[in-house]
Amino acid sequence: MAKGAEAHIRAKIQPVAVQAKRQAREAKQHLLLMLWSMRKRNPLLFWGSIVTMSMAFGASVALFTPIWPNSNTFNQERQFTGQGFIKRRSPVDFWADVSQYQISRPVNILLMGIDPPENTANNASGVFAGSSDTMLLVRLDPTNQSIKVLSIPKDSQVVIPEIGLEKISLANVNGGPALAARVVSRTLNNVPIDRYVRITTNAFEELINALGGVEVFVPQQMSYIDATQQLEINLAAGWQTLDGDQAQQFARFRNSNVGDLERLQRQQMLLKAIRDRLTSPTVLPILPKLARSMQSYIDSNLSLIEMLALVNFGITVEPQNFQMVLVPGSLSPLSLDPSSYWLDGIGINRVMSEYFDVKPLGGMQASHRRSLTSLKIAVQNASGDPSLSDRVTKYLRERGFERVYTVSDWLDSQRQTQVVAQQGNLTAATDLQQILGLGIVEPTATGNLDSHLTIRIGQDWTQQL
Repeated sequence: MAKGAEAHIRAKIQPVAVQAKRQAREAKQHLLLMLWSMRKRNPLLFWGSIVTMSMAFGASVALFTPIWPNSNTFNQERQFTGQGFIKRRSPVDFWADVSQYQISRPVNILLMGIDPPENTANNASGVFAGSSDTMLLVRLDPTNQSIKVLSIPKDSQVVIPEIGLEKISLANVNGGPALAARVVSRTLNNVPIDRYVRITTNAFEELINALGGVEVFVPQQMSYIDATQQLEINLAAGWQTLDGDQAQQFARFRNSNVGDLERLQRQQMLLKAIRDRLTSPTVLPILPKLARSMQSYIDSNLSLIEMLALVNFGITVEPQNFQMVLVPGSLSPLSLDPSSYWLDGIGINRVMSEYFDVKPLGGMQASHRRSLTSLKIAVQNASGDPSLSDRVTKYLRERGFERVYTVSDWLDSQRQTQVVAQQGNLTAATDLQQILGLGIVEPTATGNLDSHLTIRIGQDWTQQL
């Protein structure tokens, strides 16, 4: 493209980008002012709105949304630990400026989507006593303005005190959020957990419907009927705007021998879709409805001030600083239960060090870094040109990559190549992206499950080759 034409396009685009940023900033200010003005007119609605926005912006959080405390003693009081994480810019009146409350240090929050026991009403006392169908550890870090989400497979084999080796999803059943936090912490190199949030899985459908649906790319035709569970799934491949029931179908669909892993991938895809919807200025008018519909589904030990601080932090995080990773591990064909997920200690050391600033147990040093060319790299075509998979694979092998292989094409055509950090290795993904000389790093676990990294080829490769 000629320099003059390129400069002309830039001149057209830049004012639009500046205007978009200004509108987003004004929307955030509007949100805080709206919450502040609501406090006297309708305190209950105000509280519900704060809870909802904490869930929405604080991490855009998990298919089921909220945010909680951390503790060394893991009791179930509101304050798990004596060490707080809130700072105020100035000692003014509580309500004078809700934006005064800020996170003073990184905060780790355990998010659990609870499958309610059978025949339990939404408002029953035992609604949160079921197994954790979804478990996420979320880190909100003000030092680099990032949110990191670690997905923990519900079938992960861990040691639960007084029970023994069991699936991690049963920790909440046997000891509530205190035991769940204790088990997660010990499993992940004693990572501190500051707060917890539990949400019933029913909240997922309510949230999506209240948002007016979410736009998601369905990677394959999904058809399945299970009469015993009264479950019928029928979704067409391609971009779809899913309502709450359809989103549940998308999240629950399983048709392979990889246990819970593909479901976790789709949860991460839904997370991104929900985050995009929640951070849109158009969500402001439906905030009261969203707050009312979610109140009965949430159990958390966050204080009101902590929620305010999380809202203030969440609305400042840029999309590229929202990163998702899967706890490293694998399925074992020798397990009696083929869905059992066995954790990888070396991989956990790397992920917890890189994402949560937690050193390996026993003072051990992190394992040596594997050669980039020895990693398993999947090549997936999303360019629309059927010849590119083989050409990219050959391109990499000529440059010394030993374990490159192709997988089925991605149905959606995309312009830009992605290097998907399937197992959370952002350093390796960045190095590979620099070798390729194009594309972006995608910090999610949405690539080929058998790979260390997945290259999803975009149309930009046509010019590269």
